[in-house]
Amino acid sequence: MIDIHCLSTPVLTVWNMPLSWGDLSGFATGVLCVWLTVRAHIWNFPTGIANSLILGVVFLDQRLFSDASLQVLFIMLGVQGWIQWHRGKVGEEAKPVTRMDLREWIGLALGTLVVWFLLWRLMLWAKGAAPPIDALITALSLSAQWLLNCKRLENWWWWIAVDLVSVPLYWVRGLPLISLLYLVFLAMCVAGWVQWNRALPARSPA
Repeated sequence: MIDIHCLSTPVLTVWNMPLSWGDLSGFATGVLCVWLTVRAHIWNFPTGIANSLILGVVFLDQRLFSDASLQVLFIMLGVQGWIQWHRGKVGEEAKPVTRMDLREWIGLALGTLVVWFLLWRLMLWAKGAAPPIDALITALSLSAQWLLNCKRLENWWWWIAVDLVSVPLYWVRGLPLISLLYLVFLAMCVAGWVQWNRALPARSPA
């Protein structure tokens, strides 16, 4: 039987920070996933699934129950997005980038608030660590992943919000490399928005 706690066992120390296999492999697969997403490459989905499997174990060990559960949803949404992008191809062309309309913005904002509140209450009941912040990261991430699956340009703004909240939380929880990973994500999300925004006019009808 495989001991899942081995991912949380420190294997080396960098600048007085203990790093585990979970930190290292989560960092590597996470950076690769976002880099592929910036390039609008469909292989971001299987890479993201691998990243979610690793981070799910790490977050569970830290009692970040909402974040751990989020990784399960990410895996399911990753499979859905993989299929969606593949089916969205036009001939040999990739699924085009589109933008959100006002109705979608309102619906997604309201849905995110409802999910955040419900998860917050659930995390209080489960005695998880940092319930409101943990729940907020989960709610924002689900909305961002849904927009990514639909290939909406605005998915990057939602991911940026996730990163801004995640960096300080994971640092405080003793996950310095994961915190650094989300800082790298933040920079890559800005680059992703720029790249997708440049591609948008050429793909959109006049």
